[in-house]
Formats: sequence, structure tokens, C-alpha cells
Amino acid sequence: MSQHVHAGHRQRVKKRFVQSGFDDFDDHQVLELLLFYAIPMKDTNELAHSILQEFGSLSNLFEATPEEICARCSLTEHAAILLSMVPPLSKRYNLDRWREKPTINKSALAGEYARSLFTGKKYECFYLISLNSQNKVNHASLVHEGTINESPVYPRILVETALRHKAHNVILAHNHPGGSLKPSSADLAVTQKITEALSAISINVVDHIIACGDSYYSFAENNLL
Repeated sequence: MSQHVHAGHRQRVKKRFVQSGFDDFDDHQVLELLLFYAIPMKDTNELAHSILQEFGSLSNLFEATPEEICARCSLTEHAAILLSMVPPLSKRYNLDRWREKPTINKSALAGEYARSLFTGKKYECFYLISLNSQNKVNHASLVHEGTINESPVYPRILVETALRHKAHNVILAHNHPGGSLKPSSADLAVTQKITEALSAISINVVDHIIACGDSYYSFAENNLL
């Protein structure tokens, strides 16, 4: 009898998702539904509550390694891998939406494209987006992970990367995980150095995007280039 009721609950949760997506779900219910596909024939509601209490949020959970999830929540490796797949799968989906060589000719498009690059990134990363003469993306290159500083290595690496990907124009992009969108003094200094270095080989920096969550800051929109 209890198994029949349990099966009915799972079916109701799945039907609710099919009808309206996650909009009306609480975080623990989102997790409960995901766990259906890794933990058969078991009540995952209470488990979802305890996992969220342990990690504090869905984002903290999804960004943890499978090893960490297993150790802290006593989940199977199978279940832990499923949960840790969420950010990279989301990133893959977001990038696939752009298909090959999207045209980026507005700061709003640059901001949206840049945000897709940072899905699931817990640390500060720096990308060089190489554009052709029609402002279509040739390649988005991860050139640095870690806090931006004024190291001269940036211009050298970015010049090499821009030439390798036959850039006519470039967009710089980095993220501020959990921080402010406002550019720091280091952001401004590095941007100037990179702009000067690329200008010397006739490659234009058309924007620098700072991404933070669902928002972005454009240097071009704010007349900082």
C-alpha cells in the first residue's frame, strides 16, 4: 500500500513539472524530482530537505564535486554525479542555443553570450571572444582562471590567442562570482593594457563584459573603452 502511495506521489510531481516547469517548485522539490531518477522506490522528499540543509542552497550543491556530495550526504556515486552534471549541462545548453558563429554586434548580445560562458563557474575566469570582420564569433577562449591583476602576461597571451583565431575584433569577458558588477581598478588597468597591445596589431577591443549572475556590465555601454 505504501509503495502504491509513493508511486502516486512521484507521478503527481512529474505531472506538475510537465504542466508548469519549475516555476512553482520550492528548491527542495526541484531536488526531490531530480533524485527520482537516481534513487528508485524511496521517499526523496526528506532526503532533499537534509541535503539542502547540509549545502545551504541548490547552487552550492550543484557546484560541489561528486566526491564531496557523497561524503557529506551519504549519496551513491550515481546520484552525486547526476547532481554535479547540472551546471555543465546548463552551460552546454546555453552555448548550443547560439549555434555556430553567432553575430555579436550589440552590447546586450555580448552580455548574454558572455553570461553563457560562465555558467557553473565558481571562480573568476577571463575569456577572449574572437570575432571576424562581420562580428561573428570565431572562438571563445578561456585564457585565465583566478583574480585579475596587472600582470604583463595578459597582453602576451591575448595577442597570441587573438592571432591564432584570426580575430578582427575581440570582446573581453570575465566574471565576478557573487560580487559586484562594478569594474575594479585592476579591471580598468588590464583592459587598457590589453586594448593597447591588440591595437598595435590592428585588432579592436569592441567591449569588455563583466558577468555576475544574471546581470552584466559593459565597458562599451559605459564609455570605458
